[in-house]
Amino acid sequence: MIPETVTESVTPNAPMQETGSRSREWQAFWKNPLAIAGVIGLTFLVLFSFVGPLIYRVSTTNPNLLATLQAPTAHHLLGTDSLGRDVLARMMVGGQLSLEVGFAAAFMATFIGVVYGLISGMSGKWVDVILMRIVDIFIAIPGLFLLLFVDSVFRANAAVLLVVIGSLGWFGVARLVRSEVLTLKQRDYVEAARALGASNWRIMFRQLLPNVMGVVVVNSTFQVADAILTVAALSFLGLGLPPPTPNWGEMLSSSMSYMFQNAWWLIYPPGVAILIVELSVNFIGDAMRQAFDPRLRKA
Repeated sequence: MIPETVTESVTPNAPMQETGSRSREWQAFWKNPLAIAGVIGLTFLVLFSFVGPLIYRVSTTNPNLLATLQAPTAHHLLGTDSLGRDVLARMMVGGQLSLEVGFAAAFMATFIGVVYGLISGMSGKWVDVILMRIVDIFIAIPGLFLLLFVDSVFRANAAVLLVVIGSLGWFGVARLVRSEVLTLKQRDYVEAARALGASNWRIMFRQLLPNVMGVVVVNSTFQVADAILTVAALSFLGLGLPPPTPNWGEMLSSSMSYMFQNAWWLIYPPGVAILIVELSVNFIGDAMRQAFDPRLRKA
């Protein structure tokens, strides 16, 4: 039996030594210009999409055939589309769907991947082999094929998009978490917890999970970027939400018909919005990776 003094010095302190540098890592994150630029860009789009409609109260669905394809004016700050609908109002409401589905799908994919990776890495032996082969099988299936199948079976809505994108995004997270667990479970504090009789579930969620969260948080930012881009791509291909529900991908897709009619206000706003959100989230993810990854962290 391990003496009480030994358990007190090994089990609690070892994880604390690995997580005690989190404040310094966050300080390094906020000193990174990419992090500042990413946070500013993402905050602007969130305020634009969710606070903007409360201030700019214009209908996004009612057509006005007398004001079709109007250039930006004082009454329509970003002009109107082919049905006379205000582009700025549609940009705001469309951003809500893109951001909500993107972040929710990324959270879903991260949650599933973390739990799956923890179980796979902690179980070991044949359980780990079976679980990883399942992941390999799903990775081998083209994502576009699954999206086309789902689109043919279910009527597209925000919940379906969320579930589909989240269900296709957790494979990489699971493999990443599993590789971290395989390394961490050999640490002394894990062995001490196991010697004290801690169950695998307790070790996974009390010892291992806090120490893989740095990697998980960094990866989740890229999951958000991928999910938002997938929503836009599906809408661009006609597989997203049906009209009149606006979103940036659908707006960009419908504007392609007017590319040679000098209707720039239909093309650039949704394209720039998608570009800003992608750059912002990737800037945040890259800054977090530089701050949390000891191999990239500056001395």
